[in-house]
Amino acid sequence: MAKSLNNNLHKAKKGKNDEFYTQLSDIENELKHYMHHFKDKVVYCNCDDPRISNFFHYFSYNFEKLGLKKLIATCYKNQERDLFSQNDSEQAIYLEYNGDKNGDNIPNPEEIGIHPLKGDGDFRSKESIELLKQADIVVTNPPFSLFREYVAQLIEYDKKFLIIGSQNAITYKEIFPLIARNKMWLGYRSGDMKFKVPEYYEERATRFWIDEEGQKWRSLGNTCWFTNLDHNKRHEELILYKTYTGNEEDYPKYDNYDAINVNKVADIPMDYDGVMGVPITFLDKYNPDQFEIVAIREDERGEQYIYSFRTGLIESIAEGALIDREEKRREEKRREEKRREEKRREEKRREEKRAATMSSDRLSMARISTEEYSSGYFYRRGDEQCEGDLSQWQKCLQKDTYSQGAYYCLSQEKLEQKTVSTTAIEGMIKNAEGKINGKITYARITIRRKK
Repeated sequence: MAKSLNNNLHKAKKGKNDEFYTQLSDIENELKHYMHHFKDKVVYCNCDDPRISNFFHYFSYNFEKLGLKKLIATCYKNQERDLFSQNDSEQAIYLEYNGDKNGDNIPNPEEIGIHPLKGDGDFRSKESIELLKQADIVVTNPPFSLFREYVAQLIEYDKKFLIIGSQNAITYKEIFPLIARNKMWLGYRSGDMKFKVPEYYEERATRFWIDEEGQKWRSLGNTCWFTNLDHNKRHEELILYKTYTGNEEDYPKYDNYDAINVNKVADIPMDYDGVMGVPITFLDKYNPDQFEIVAIREDERGEQYIYSFRTGLIESIAEGALIDREEKRREEKRREEKRREEKRREEKRREEKRAATMSSDRLSMARISTEEYSSGYFYRRGDEQCEGDLSQWQKCLQKDTYSQGAYYCLSQEKLEQKTVSTTAIEGMIKNAEGKINGKITYARITIRRKK
């Protein structure tokens, strides 16, 4: 595995597609929205040559303003040429800055500790990981080709971060689940960004130029910031003005999912509470207080369910049946107290109901065994509640509610075992997965209004 990742790193070097030097203005325009997060924090820039990095420049010159505790920076350096550095020194180093010492508020060379590294400074090396452990927040522009591994490391070590990446990363199976579970989200700015590139960078026909000083530049139209630091934009309400009622033809339903398609973020209807497939650009407006990302699951009968990443609940699309471990425990406790008070009467009623109404044909139709159901728990939309004991099950059968599909519900654990995702990545309908009137649709994220 390590050999494969190293090969990827060297392929990235050979392809010259990972060496982008972030402009100071882009860093300043994004970081100004997070300043309160940095007080008394150790910041680590682990993909940055500290001698030329604008990330190191920003944090060192704003050390006192941000109230930082410490600043650390490292970069990868192979035997042939720096991947992230234009410097030709033979040894990888890391710099450590602890703030202004002489009162001029400028990070002078004598105030910056320069330390040699035994290895190459790869962010996955033992030395870099030990530095990572010291950090509170990681801020950098990591290699796009290693974005999956880079984010996985940040999550593994439970670090706060603010990093630049390609918007394409949103659709990665390793990245989107983190977004769906609100473990990471988009920052303030996204879209076009301009980067300096090394002298040996190959010229391109588009989005490439050389300035009057001979510096090569490259622009990317699909960049964005990824973070797990909260910011105000994330809680701005998306104003909705379209309606589903009366405009149903504008919101066709998927052939294979119980959801409607929304072509533009601006067209999200204000009066629809079901599941919607929305463009990936929705994430730039995603307010977790207003919406939630959900997944569509399916059981062996083909019945579809909604899975909420936010609550961990599985809900029957047909009847709104909810299953929740915490709710189940609370209800079991309540039932136990009730049983102690009415044990004799309850046993008598159970026997009467079992003899009078329970039939193997009905249980067969329900595809659920007595043993399975006895550990189950569910809610039905409305005031009536049906509990996981046989008497209540029979009561539900007497009312002939199964024909509506309302009571095919197991315990949370068993339901998770019996349902599978209808898409390759839960919460996302990728290209060619969704169909409307037999035609494939564009990639969509499945959401609903927060209840």
